[in-house]
Amino acid sequence: MNGSAFRGAGPALVTPMTADGAVDLDAFTRHVEWVLDEGVDMLVPCGTTGESATLTAGEQAAVIRRTVEVAAGRVPVLAGAGGNDTRVVAALARAAAEAGADGVLTVTPYYNKPTADGLVAHYQAVAEAADRPVILYNVPGRTALNVTADVLLRVAREVPAVVGVKEASGDLAQIGTILTRRPESFTVLSGDDELTLPLLALGADGIISVVANEAPGPMSALCRAGLDGRFDEARALHDRLLPLMRANFVETNPVPVKTALELMGRGPAHFRLPLVPMTPPGRARLEAALREAGVGA
Repeated sequence: MNGSAFRGAGPALVTPMTADGAVDLDAFTRHVEWVLDEGVDMLVPCGTTGESATLTAGEQAAVIRRTVEVAAGRVPVLAGAGGNDTRVVAALARAAAEAGADGVLTVTPYYNKPTADGLVAHYQAVAEAADRPVILYNVPGRTALNVTADVLLRVAREVPAVVGVKEASGDLAQIGTILTRRPESFTVLSGDDELTLPLLALGADGIISVVANEAPGPMSALCRAGLDGRFDEARALHDRLLPLMRANFVETNPVPVKTALELMGRGPAHFRLPLVPMTPPGRARLEAALREAGVGA
């Protein structure tokens, strides 16, 4: 499987939890079944939106295994396996592969701020451990490290198993450079819901999406329309979902999206510290955005 397998819209899946903070695999199963029924193109468990930072290695493996079981080969599973200790990330990537994931999404090491040489060595080690296609996740707002176009393309050349990037830098010039210089079959996925439409117009391949948890059908339709060049249709869907895309980040992700799912009647919103429930003003804005998008309860 190469980068082209990871094309279209994939929800960055939330991880439902019980009131005492345990992972709720039954609720997770219901959520995955629903987004599949709504037509998503891939599944992305154990990313930022899935609260991977506070999941144990065993919990991550269980969530990935359940995703694979529910997907049953209908769509590819791109499993998160990230961190800032290469040995730990390699072990998580190996476990994701053993759980049946089709590929691994792995964030650039945060806090350490490695050099370009360090990034190449890191991704080489992770790719060898995973023995699966790897999608690099560039999100400098969380990692304090931006993977520039030149560095990303170097990683792609020197580590062939890195077959794509989830780009959440918000820098259209940088992403445009990647799109014009990327190797053949190198996948570029938006990491920002709000930038999906412009990036599709520039030639990107899809989105790993927060809003696809709440509106999996419309977000998948937006992406499909953009990939097919039906931009009037894609723009109408973008305009409809834009307030919700923005409301999902009025407080730290995934607090708003899990709260939205609760408001939609799709299960309670529970979090692990240091995340806490949404504030009343944020919740009110979220409710209005859900109504505007036509996906409220």
